[in-house]
Parts: sequence; structure tokens; C-alpha cells
Amino acid sequence: MDTTTDTVPPGLRDRTRRAVRQEISTAAMDLFLREGFEATTIDQIVEAAGISRRSFFRYFATKEDVVLGDLLERGRRVAAELARRPVEEPPWEAVRAAFLALRQGEDASSRESELTLGRMLHDSPTLRARHLEKQLAWRELLVPELAARLRAAGVSDASAQHRAAAIVATAVVCLDTASETWLALDGAAPLEDLWDEALAAVRG
Repeated sequence: MDTTTDTVPPGLRDRTRRAVRQEISTAAMDLFLREGFEATTIDQIVEAAGISRRSFFRYFATKEDVVLGDLLERGRRVAAELARRPVEEPPWEAVRAAFLALRQGEDASSRESELTLGRMLHDSPTLRARHLEKQLAWRELLVPELAARLRAAGVSDASAQHRAAAIVATAVVCLDTASETWLALDGAAPLEDLWDEALAAVRG
């Protein structure tokens, strides 16, 4: 299955890697849904995907990364969206718009996949721990960008860093809170509305 070699043109190599990652992810998610995340082993995943253990670890560092592997990339997308927001836009509004840009273009099937992922996170301590690590990486991506915006608005260096860290941390915690409520409601209420409600509660 893993046909990626140094002789393959870069564009084709990237597409091949994405295709193989997707095949592994599909096989793994099917097992996770049937057997449970904690009960599923890497040996089961590689057998279902028709690859070797060595090939698995070429694409994923851990079993948890099969589920959360794109979370860091989503953080990069949020940071890129934040950088594109108008300079004069207030910090909270800029952060909100950057976060919500991730959900543009999502359809019913992607929302259902998000519910499935959320339930896995809720039920698996190891996934929750790995998810926290990824969220800390989000903060490292977003805080410098937001601090730069605040400095451009005339805020001192020390204060800009402090305020940016507080805003980003609050936004992430409110997103977690909204996600928990969203799961409890089985997705009946829009996650965006629940996040806005949580942010409003914190901001008073």
C-alpha cells in the first residue's frame, strides 16, 4: 500500500501519502467504533489496513494521532485566519472569526464525524490527554499572532503577551465547555451558539 518513494514527484508523493493516511484512518476508525478506542490495538489496525507496523509509524506517531492527527493542522489554519483578520478588528472578535472559519463549508456528515470524535474523546482518558497536548500547541500558535495585533494597536509588549495568552486560553476553554454541552445535547444546538454563550458568560 505504501508506495511513497524518493523517485516519485513531490506532488504525487504528497497525494499518495494523504491517500495512505486516509486508508489507515478509515480502517482504524471502523475498528474504534466497533471495538472501542482503548480495546483496539495497533496490530489490529495494521492488519485491517493491510500494512506493516513500520508503515503505520511512518504516518502516525501513536494510535491517538489517528484520531487527533489533524488537530495541529487545524490550529495552524486558525492562526492563519487570525493573521488575515482586519488590523482594526477588536481582539475577541478576531479570535472568534478565526475559530469559526474552521467550520465554514462543513456539512451534515462532517458534523456527525465531529460528534463521533467528541464521544471518543469523552470516553477515552488517553485521547483526552493527547487532546490537551494538541490544545497547548494551539496556544503556542495563536498567542504570538494575537500579541502582535495588540502591540500594533499600541499595547505594551508585556501587556500584549499577557492579554493575548488570557484571551486565547479563555477561548479554548470555552470551546471545550461548549463541546461538552454539544455532546450532551447530541448536536441538537449549534456548537457556534454554545461557544458564543460560554464566551459571553466569561466576558460578562
